[in-house]
Amino acid sequence: MNKERRLIIAGNWKMNKTVAEALSLVEDLTRAVASVKEVDIVVCPPFTALESVSRAILESKNIKLGAQNMSENHFGAFTGEICAGMLKEFSVRYVILGHSERRQFQKESDALIARKAAAAHAASLKPIVCVGETLAEREGGQMEQVLETQVRGSLAGLTKEQMVETVIAYEPVWAIGTGKTATTQQAQDAHAFIRAQLAKMFDEATARKVRIQYGGSVKPNNAQELMSQPDVDGALVGGAALESRSFADIIKNSV
Repeated sequence: MNKERRLIIAGNWKMNKTVAEALSLVEDLTRAVASVKEVDIVVCPPFTALESVSRAILESKNIKLGAQNMSENHFGAFTGEICAGMLKEFSVRYVILGHSERRQFQKESDALIARKAAAAHAASLKPIVCVGETLAEREGGQMEQVLETQVRGSLAGLTKEQMVETVIAYEPVWAIGTGKTATTQQAQDAHAFIRAQLAKMFDEATARKVRIQYGGSVKPNNAQELMSQPDVDGALVGGAALESRSFADIIKNSV
């Protein structure tokens, strides 16, 4: 682990868990990771469970609340949307933006994600901005082109100060929910490439401070090896975050 950057492990629950199930999970998790001090732990339940989970982790010293998405707009006639101000009411600290599923199914563009990131920072929320290539793009030799386009487009307009408060999640789309995982070298190479783009966009000092998570079938048995890579600063965990023991084991195995 790079001592310059604190590890951040976030659990993306996606469209799973009723309020009762969410409370059960987070109560078990709170007990399981009570002694972990070296990691920023974030749980991202669905919108319907944000209030209950927020209350449940109120006394927790090491678990923060995240949301899975937000609008780029501030209040108004945007049916079905949730704005940053609404998230802040529940003490949300982080918000996932541009997840590959939203890029694919909701057709979210880099420009839209950049507007959302700007809106998040305006509300003092920390965005977790997701980037990553599909299997076809990787096999076609386009990984670096795709990552450069997404990084530059999705972070456009941010200041150096805002960039340092932004987390990037590299998710190889072909490894999400498939059981496939990028090799540690593949993950490190992609993270190093992303950091090099940040250095070009901002400067070396800023790039060194930005945390870049790996997201793609992270499990307790591969967490330690992935987190040991010099440019891997944490994980954005999907399926394994839906069970308190596996998520806790990922967190503990990362340090």
